[in-house]
Amino acid sequence: MPNTSPIGLGRRIVLRLVTALVTAFYGVYRLHPVLWRFTARHYQPSFERFARVNAWMIAQQAYLDVPAYRRYLDESGFRPRFGFRWWNLSAFRPTSKKDYVDRFSEDDRCWGGSIVTVGTVVDESSGSSGTPYNWMRSKDELRTVHANVAGYITLLFGSRRLFCINAFSMGAWATGTNTGLAMSKVAMVKNTGPDIEKIVDTLKHFGPSYTYLISAYPPFLKHLRDRLDAEGFDWDAYELNGFVGGEALTEGLRDYLEQRFARVYSGYGASDLTIGMAGESDLSVWLRRSLVANTDLRARVLGPDEDRTPMIFQYNPLETYLETTAEGELLVTLNSTAIMSPKVRYNIGDEARLVSFPDMSGYVAAFPRLALAFERAFASQRMKLPFVLLFGRKDSTISYMGANIYPLDVENGLYLDNPYAAEIESFKLSLLDIGELEQRPVIHLQLRPGATLAPDARADLRARSAAGVLRHLASVSRDIAQSLAEDASTADVRIELHDHGTGVFAGTSSKIKNVYLVTSGEAAAGAAGGDS
Repeated sequence: MPNTSPIGLGRRIVLRLVTALVTAFYGVYRLHPVLWRFTARHYQPSFERFARVNAWMIAQQAYLDVPAYRRYLDESGFRPRFGFRWWNLSAFRPTSKKDYVDRFSEDDRCWGGSIVTVGTVVDESSGSSGTPYNWMRSKDELRTVHANVAGYITLLFGSRRLFCINAFSMGAWATGTNTGLAMSKVAMVKNTGPDIEKIVDTLKHFGPSYTYLISAYPPFLKHLRDRLDAEGFDWDAYELNGFVGGEALTEGLRDYLEQRFARVYSGYGASDLTIGMAGESDLSVWLRRSLVANTDLRARVLGPDEDRTPMIFQYNPLETYLETTAEGELLVTLNSTAIMSPKVRYNIGDEARLVSFPDMSGYVAAFPRLALAFERAFASQRMKLPFVLLFGRKDSTISYMGANIYPLDVENGLYLDNPYAAEIESFKLSLLDIGELEQRPVIHLQLRPGATLAPDARADLRARSAAGVLRHLASVSRDIAQSLAEDASTADVRIELHDHGTGVFAGTSSKIKNVYLVTSGEAAAGAAGGDS
């Protein structure tokens, strides 16, 4: 395709020279995980300007050399002219799966309009939100991703006799294969996939002399814990740790897992973009728990009207430049020309807030007792990276009594101090029309395979689950708490139990990630599939 860019020849030459210099810098920076760790521990707010300039250069370079991106900007009247607007990253129209990926071919979304085939790996998104998508990763891109993940993992777990059992799916999904390759830079790896039998056999065969790291989706790690408990596994002899991703991890589930696992951390990524965009640290976990326990700190960080508790991660803007829209949605620019299909100001539909390390430290400093705890938590990994406070997808909720009920809050209520937690495989949410223009929330619980509960135990499970969910919702949502005080019917949260693979869970066993909302078709097909 001929270059018809309105950017003049002189500016194109300058831009390419500067881009070449920055690319050379990043080439050195990404050579080894130790450099990632060094940057994470010595990050300064002044680096943010460099990261933003790099994101701007990626956008400018994509406008010059990526046919689809040029057409995408041109159709909105984009005309880069020398002056403030030319240097302004926000002048570049945000992209998304619907507005950009769905409209242009893979070739046209690549540098030069061409796919480089040698060394390129094609990943597939899980399809949990609809039709699966194919995502191409170049050889250089994968090398960078693996080094970054390896650097982060060694900050959390070290590398001495580290044995990673990779329980993410080993199919075409991005997370599984890339996690295994990244871990192999700093650990011994066995890619079992989500196969509990293989994991149990592996632990027995290699014995307790390793530091184990099980990487998996959060629900699978719970299933593994329950299975090992049932077999009388000698937890005291082994050190097992968990690293989860793909969906949110609640503090209720973390507490349940850490009754057995030494430590459990979560990472944040997206198949559209890359794995390892951000990750938890001891500091971010402490902050998240402190937001629940301390209402004054919560008001400072989230504002007085925010009832939700986000996941909190730290991220490296030199690698992944993040912004938020006026509506609070996250925009992501991957700061590398190694990304074969550039992602520029890409909106994946996640709601988030960004807080710099100095700002977060300042919020906590107002509370001297908390400030000491902040310093103790920081001392573990000593990462000075900024924070992304992730609320998740806006379409993963049900609304009730003027409040949004989020899967994270339901999961907290189900698993925290629930003696039947081991019997629960997964859950889904729906709203039930009870007539008279009223609705009630329904929590569908799928029992684990082979679970046999007597009628009294089933009734007790339903009662305890409903009580736990209501208790947690009231603690995090003032709307729910007020409604409970004013109207006793607010407590009418329905719990439906389903034997494994029945009712609204029929045909879902092939899903790699949990899907939390019941579709209208599922509701009709599974109406008689549960007991309540």
